[in-house]
Amino acid sequence: MSDDRPTPSEPRGTERLSVPAELARLRIDLSLARLFPEHSRGYFQQCIREGRVRLNGRQIQPKSPVAAGDVVEIRWPERKIYDLVPQEVEFTILAEDRDVIVINKPPGLVVHPAEGNTEGTLVHGLLHYDYEAFRAMVDATMRPGIVHRLDKDTSGAMVIARNMVARQRLKDAFKERLTEKTYLAIVVGECGAPFGTIETQMGRHPVLRTKMAVLPEGGKYALTKYRVLGIGQGCTLLEVRIYTGRTHQIRVHVSHIHHPILGDHLYGGRGRDVPITVPRQMLHAWKLAFPHPRTGVMREYMAPPPADFRLALHELDLPHVNGGPFAENPVVPPGWEVPVELPVDDLEEDEQ
Repeated sequence: MSDDRPTPSEPRGTERLSVPAELARLRIDLSLARLFPEHSRGYFQQCIREGRVRLNGRQIQPKSPVAAGDVVEIRWPERKIYDLVPQEVEFTILAEDRDVIVINKPPGLVVHPAEGNTEGTLVHGLLHYDYEAFRAMVDATMRPGIVHRLDKDTSGAMVIARNMVARQRLKDAFKERLTEKTYLAIVVGECGAPFGTIETQMGRHPVLRTKMAVLPEGGKYALTKYRVLGIGQGCTLLEVRIYTGRTHQIRVHVSHIHHPILGDHLYGGRGRDVPITVPRQMLHAWKLAFPHPRTGVMREYMAPPPADFRLALHELDLPHVNGGPFAENPVVPPGWEVPVELPVDDLEEDEQ
């Protein structure tokens, strides 16, 4: 492959390259992510779906394998460059050291710049908080320090890398499923069983492209476990563990079992029979555990729910939640705390 590829700040047209022998038999999306590390695998999956990538002159799927010497043609989309300037943005720091910052993200805060959200994001706030550290990590993805994501209207615990070594090690930890992610969700309806498992294939909705959906076939494996913490006023408070990081996984899975998250209008959580109105989807990333990138020692952090979540709990007569565990939890079901062996070759970033 030629070494004179355009830099991230230069305009790109169509580029052709030959697949090197060391990438033979890999998927095309993974091969391109390794050839162009300034872009994610998901970025190339989107390019392939838009017909911007051809293999030996033919349109292909993200999972299509490549062979040594295959000719890949990439028609680069127009790159949108956003001016990353430090901005004061509100978020609560739970813990920090020279390698990581753990925050409690407030609802309504977008994690990184994108179309329609070019300022006031968490990334802008990180640059304001520690300009030298995060400016050194700015690349074409415009996500310095970001190793996983939460939706704009999802609150809770996030870990952010403070240097490039920590960033790569944390990304590897998420990829290898060495992290543990536990959420609190207020869902519509009364769940009958004290705990449950949701195991499906997930992918883009076949008609509504802004949504994800449970698919009968052809999707990506997704595993969610939950247990009931309380029932009140026609709603249920769930503790949810996710073992895969599919986009909108919790939101789609609880909707699939007919208990959508309260306030999640995209997936049916309007709650017409619920006696309160909430300002956003009632989903909170409560606990996050990960191996520290410098020591490898597991660390766990709890993010207290924000005021709107606590108010909803009060008005629905659901148990109060703070930083600690529930004394009234049901018996932990088998497998809840046991590591699950899952494939790691087909991952997405978290976006709950």
